[in-house]
Amino acid sequence: MTRDAAHADQADAAPAGSTPDLAWRVVSLLNVYRVFVAIVLILMFVVTADAPIVGALQPAIFILVAIAYLFAGITSWWTIGRRTPDYPVQIAVQLIIDIAAIVMVMHTSGGIGSGLGNLLIISVGAASLTMSPRTAVTFAAFATLMILFEQGMSQFEGITTATDYTAAGMLGAIIFVISLAAQPLARRIAESEALAEQRGVDLANLAELNEYIVQHLRESIVVIDHTDHVRLMNASAAKHLGVSSDTASGRHLLEMAPELYATTVDWRRSASEIQSNLSPFTAGDGATLVTPHFAPLGQSKPAAALIFLEDATQLSERVQQAKLAALGRLSASIAHEIRNPVGAISHAGQLLAESSSIQTDERKLTDIIHTQSRRVSTIIENVLQLSRRDNTRPQQIVLSDWLEDFITEFVAGSQLLGANVPADHHDKSMTVRFDPSHLHQVLWNLCENAVRYASDTDGEPTLSLRSGRLSTSGRPYLEVLDQGPGIDEELADKIFEPFFTAAQDGTGLGLFIARELCECNYAGLRYVRRQSHGSCFQLIFADPKRWAV
Repeated sequence: MTRDAAHADQADAAPAGSTPDLAWRVVSLLNVYRVFVAIVLILMFVVTADAPIVGALQPAIFILVAIAYLFAGITSWWTIGRRTPDYPVQIAVQLIIDIAAIVMVMHTSGGIGSGLGNLLIISVGAASLTMSPRTAVTFAAFATLMILFEQGMSQFEGITTATDYTAAGMLGAIIFVISLAAQPLARRIAESEALAEQRGVDLANLAELNEYIVQHLRESIVVIDHTDHVRLMNASAAKHLGVSSDTASGRHLLEMAPELYATTVDWRRSASEIQSNLSPFTAGDGATLVTPHFAPLGQSKPAAALIFLEDATQLSERVQQAKLAALGRLSASIAHEIRNPVGAISHAGQLLAESSSIQTDERKLTDIIHTQSRRVSTIIENVLQLSRRDNTRPQQIVLSDWLEDFITEFVAGSQLLGANVPADHHDKSMTVRFDPSHLHQVLWNLCENAVRYASDTDGEPTLSLRSGRLSTSGRPYLEVLDQGPGIDEELADKIFEPFFTAAQDGTGLGLFIARELCECNYAGLRYVRRQSHGSCFQLIFADPKRWAV
């Protein structure tokens, strides 16, 4: 049978609006009913063998028909499961088997008076739900004719009398009424089925749309349940956490993002209200700072939560841009209004110091003038460098070779002759992208701070360098380490702010300028407190995958 012919048969067999899925479910349920009837008939015959309730007139034929009926039902399970042949053929064949088998067991059990003919009401009525009115009436007529034929045979054999034709006719009329009444019901069922299917499609489309919107939001979203297992995570959040969004669902937050989990625990301890003032943590790329914002979902305690991950680096960049704009305007004024007077003061102090009549105490004052003038000049030069930060010329640098030359220059320039500055490289062939002059200035500043603030008891510097790649993102990094006292935790968040310094002779611009130079080279600079003691400044270079070709 061709597909077009099969579709034509289905259209003729099923009422208007019905669906193949509905028809197949009716066929399956009708077959369950068929197997159940066959089993019950066999059990009734076996249990009442001495005084059989059914099959008393012709027991051999009865049990043979009942077993064949059961076998037909079991076989139909296989054909229904394979959906071969199509359901119009299956329902027709099965209904013919039902009519023939029930009429035969009715004849062997005493005819219309046995009451077994009533089993046809359910068979014909259920089958009518999947048929057109014309086909349903045809099978109802066939069932009625078979009942009347059986009544005629029973009367001929002397089993029944002529008065039983009334009961046979009533049964046939009931079958007709049931088959016709099933048509409106079938249409309503089909309409409900179609509506439910459409609603299901709409819900699936809505869920897919929601998933698309969530996944393509620029905002990073993570949804966790009350046990801190991830239920939803979009691609932006997965990128921040350094995981795959495809494998995130169902995993525990502690396993994926320990720092975010620790922040979540702190949030739950604070009554699980909406909070936006939590401390940022480092993203999976090792350079970006991410600030979490929590919102509880539901009223349970502990509650599921919606977590927004905000890129704090972008916000910091906007703040820094505002600061730089102000500093840029300030630097122009400094260059013209302050630089020349400071130069004049410094020159006058030098002339005064060269005078032969100056006393020792007065000479100390000239030294103070010279020192402070030089400090103001240094501040002016540092501020002016900020206005030139956009003049970036990044190059590919083999880090180990470049550091070897830098260490030699630094040791000589800082008068550390004889000092050992070890450099540990995980990959000596590792290449980074950075402006060489900017990298020189950043590293010189960091190493100079380490020498100044972190020397051992003998005055020897405890400076060391280490390079490698981040395990999460593969980005190259360079660390400047020392064994000094470290930086107090309450000051660690302020050391990169402009003009912040804990030293009396510091300008407070060194680390600020170093971070600014890193950012204009698409790199990051952060302070990491070492577990034992000492400090670690980690310079994370630009992602090699994003290098311009």
